[in-house]
Amino acid sequence: MTGVYECRIVAAGKLNSAICAMTIANGALAAEARAGQFLHVKCGEAQLLRRPISICRVSGDSLELVFEIKGKGTQWLSKRIPGMRLDVIGPLGNGFVLPEGRIIIVGGGIGTPPLLFAAGSARGGATAVLGFRSKDRIILEDEFAAVCDGVYITTDDGSFGIAGPVTVPLVKLLEHGKHGAVLACGPRAMLSAVAKLCSLYGIPCQVSLEERMGCGVGACLVCACETVSENGEQMRRVCKDGPVFDAKEIVW
Repeated sequence: MTGVYECRIVAAGKLNSAICAMTIANGALAAEARAGQFLHVKCGEAQLLRRPISICRVSGDSLELVFEIKGKGTQWLSKRIPGMRLDVIGPLGNGFVLPEGRIIIVGGGIGTPPLLFAAGSARGGATAVLGFRSKDRIILEDEFAAVCDGVYITTDDGSFGIAGPVTVPLVKLLEHGKHGAVLACGPRAMLSAVAKLCSLYGIPCQVSLEERMGCGVGACLVCACETVSENGEQMRRVCKDGPVFDAKEIVW
């Protein structure tokens, strides 16, 4: 059940110059969390709005968060140390629906962390395709390797792994394997390309949208996105109705 929790920070550090990892502890919150959901974190008294941060993974009473330093709120959060406490609302949003069969995980940049939780929860095994701008921006490669049967890394500049977008290895996986679904999170252009490929190959695809959020509970409508259903087009809230949607529902 969604609630307001006080969480103790048990670990904090940086994965690279711009991305931080933090582990917080609260058994009640951890027990409720599902892959694809997020937390709304209060980042200091000076910041009116909380910051939405995806749940990277859960272990026992602990939840791991991975976030990018973008503004004053996340800058404040990056300076917290073990022993300090955070005011957190969560878990929020609708997460991934994990099928029985094998899944493909497709992540782009800071969109990769919430997919680690999904990969570790997959009942039929998972293969990961992770895209980054360059070698120095790669995160969580070892963590995905520990829970996936295979991990393919792509970089835009070709400095590591496969040169080009995530669609390069994804096409080959779709052509040669049987998969229950593709789960994706990352930049909108990447999600659109992944959704089109999955439609072409007849593979179910779920996408986790990254949108700016205000309240995090569906009241302010800041994160509204255009979707389509059998009832026609409608605006839906990423924080409340998502962040995970069937890719066919999104108006790209």
